[in-house]
Amino acid sequence: MRVRSALLAMLAMLAVMSTGVAGASQAAPSAGSAAYRPCGPPITLFDGSSLDGWSQAGPGGFDIVDRKLVSHGGMGLLWYSDRSFADYELRLQWRVTAETNNSGVFLRFPDPGDDPWVAVDHGYEVQINDNPGGDPQKTGTIYNFQPPLRQASNPVGEWNTYRLRVTGQRYEVWLNDVLVNDFTSTDPARGPEGFVGLQNHDPDSRVEFRDIRIQLLTTN
Repeated sequence: MRVRSALLAMLAMLAVMSTGVAGASQAAPSAGSAAYRPCGPPITLFDGSSLDGWSQAGPGGFDIVDRKLVSHGGMGLLWYSDRSFADYELRLQWRVTAETNNSGVFLRFPDPGDDPWVAVDHGYEVQINDNPGGDPQKTGTIYNFQPPLRQASNPVGEWNTYRLRVTGQRYEVWLNDVLVNDFTSTDPARGPEGFVGLQNHDPDSRVEFRDIRIQLLTTN
């Protein structure tokens, strides 16, 4: 995610780690997530062959190369416009092609039209950024809300797996089978349902994605 001010972003993250921010809770997670179970078979959002059901908001986009999505340009948002989702587990693989690459996965944002900032301002971003410099918010961060518990990214050029479980107001992030974030939202501006999307951050970032699928969850 691009930051408008690196200093302000750093101060915001320090505030999160020490006292929390409005709309976030870093208290011990509730057991509520375990009450959810799969509802129907998994839904494939990207199978490597087509962008059917997806739309681009903002500049740049993604190309399909060797059954992978490869980002270019930006800042923009490739979002799955075919339908929105409430409670689910989203699984995907991603890899960076250079240490300085930046991207993110957006969750539960409203229809953005052609404005990628709608996802930033009204959804949540799970960050992809292992650049030792630049943006201080690293992979696994709930962007602008909660830093990761630990780092678990593979080296540049190797595939990583995100498992993002969204239930009620709880957002759990596993990276390569390691729990790296457990965040509870209390922000009424971010609703219990929305779209999912991928960020093409800037012209210098070439981030690849593949095997994107979602499992709906229910308590019924």
